[in-house]
Amino acid sequence: MSEPVFAQERGKDLMAEPFGAGEGNLFKQVLGLHAVARAGRRHTLSEEGDMSLFKTVRPNIVQSIRAFRVPELAAEAERLGQHFLYANCSQAQSKAEVLETIATSFLFPKHFGKNYDALHDCLTDLVHHAGPQPGFVVVLEGLPVVTKFDKDGRETLLDVFRDAAEFWAERRISFRVFYSFA
Repeated sequence: MSEPVFAQERGKDLMAEPFGAGEGNLFKQVLGLHAVARAGRRHTLSEEGDMSLFKTVRPNIVQSIRAFRVPELAAEAERLGQHFLYANCSQAQSKAEVLETIATSFLFPKHFGKNYDALHDCLTDLVHHAGPQPGFVVVLEGLPVVTKFDKDGRETLLDVFRDAAEFWAERRISFRVFYSFA
């Protein structure tokens, strides 16, 4: 995983949805800039600078998406040469479906165990062993607010991402997670 990852939502081609079709499509623009990242342009935590969309966002945090927009986050991740991971969980109704959506969207290996421990391992050890990482911008959009995925389930999921943020902070790699509820 030495190049930025552009994840996809299960069953949808994000090259056409949800950011519009045609030449103005964000993902097509981001992929066009992809060559810059492959050329070795990487930013450390201290190089993100004052012009960054993230100048007021700590480098290792899990927070509500609030005023940020997904296309802006994707563009900033690309500008910084970081991995952009996106999962739209709005159709999920249970823990298993949320984990399946994340696994599919983030292109986890087929042997992913679909539990919180496996999620943690995929976000940390598996990626860490793949080599040096440029940083991560993660978007979890539309986390369900349903009986089968209650407040405790949502908090446990976010705790896994918080633990991953701490893991990467210890290695001086930014790992920003933005989430919203359905």
